[in-house]
Amino acid sequence: MTKIKDSKNKKTNDKNHNSFKIILLFGIVSLLGDVIYEAARSINGQYLQTLGASAAIVGLVVGLGEFLGQGLRLLSGYLSDKTKAYWILTILGYGLLISIPLLALTGIWQIAAILLVTERIGKAIRSPARDTLLSQAAKNIGTGWGFAIHEFLDQIGALLGPLLLAVIFFGMGTATQTTEQYQFAYSVLWIPYLLLMLVLIATYFISRDLISKENYSAEKLKINKSDEETKSKVFWYYTWFTFLTTIGFINFAILGYHFKATNVLPDSEIPLLYAAAMIIDAIFALIIGKLYDMLKTKSKNESAGLLLLFVIPILTALIPILALLPNIWFILLGVLIWGLVMGAHETIMRAAIADITPISKRGTGYGIFTAVYGFAALIGGAAAGFLYDYSFSMLIAFIIITQIISLFIFFLMKKEIEKDSKQKESIFEVR
Repeated sequence: MTKIKDSKNKKTNDKNHNSFKIILLFGIVSLLGDVIYEAARSINGQYLQTLGASAAIVGLVVGLGEFLGQGLRLLSGYLSDKTKAYWILTILGYGLLISIPLLALTGIWQIAAILLVTERIGKAIRSPARDTLLSQAAKNIGTGWGFAIHEFLDQIGALLGPLLLAVIFFGMGTATQTTEQYQFAYSVLWIPYLLLMLVLIATYFISRDLISKENYSAEKLKINKSDEETKSKVFWYYTWFTFLTTIGFINFAILGYHFKATNVLPDSEIPLLYAAAMIIDAIFALIIGKLYDMLKTKSKNESAGLLLLFVIPILTALIPILALLPNIWFILLGVLIWGLVMGAHETIMRAAIADITPISKRGTGYGIFTAVYGFAALIGGAAAGFLYDYSFSMLIAFIIITQIISLFIFFLMKKEIEKDSKQKESIFEVR
């Protein structure tokens, strides 16, 4: 009996070890990916300008890229579920990152614009499929913790990329860069791109047989069908919650604009403030991811972790109240909270999809979630910019109202989660 128990424990430990290894590999892939495209995003506007593009063209290219990068996830998520080609879409999506180092080979802004939009399309192709694969591995060690580790490594890449190019340009010793110097900077990104593809291919061969297919027994399927309607309600309440709370999440571009326009901070300190927010994001992701899993374990309900989302609207509403004040300490606190919210968005809001969608519909779930998130960010960013020019008080009121409504949706979702818990308890009592 003891040998059987030890054997089961060993299998569980091996499974958890393998899952952790897969999550680390995916995290390294994302780290390298962020080094590439976050580095590029720090100079894309300047590069297009040196090639002769107008400010309107730059805005159009960036806007089109973000629109396609978010909107196409609905299609790619659906296709990933229909075809089950999660790995093909993941590898193809990351492969299109080649468009960034290819920028070193063009001196025509129209071609550069096409390459920049192609990179965003690649992100749309890979994200739902990759998150589905990641969610399967994370199930064994906790979805919150799995996505937290991934986000932590992802943010390291987001910091390293711009710093890498800053060091390169600093070493050139010139105040302004020429087209050739920008092209040299892009060419350096061939190194992380080739490393990324090597790690991604290695991840595929290591994990293709280790990632669980999450097959359920016929008995479990019957139980799941009985509360399928409840799960569906939770998902759509969660989608509306995501939309409303994200609309009110003021983006850092508006904050940076405010800091410069009011001269409350020197230009050189604003990027440092953003870097500090990214560090807070990475650290808090680990903390809130662990808390998310602990809540699920304690409640013995996969959906219980969503109750932790309650904190997001409250923190989101505090950001403009603090960050728009002409006081450096309140600004620091506001930006710190901005980093906390970003960490929650990238960790538990992504992990939640894995816990409220079956594996057969998870790619679609991630596609809907990311598309709604992107659409909300677009509307919220435009509204924040307009209201900032019109009235500070109107901007703060807009954000507070959206967060109050999102809390109302949260309590409707909470009611459905509690209903789901009671159904499960009654099933076990009958047994």
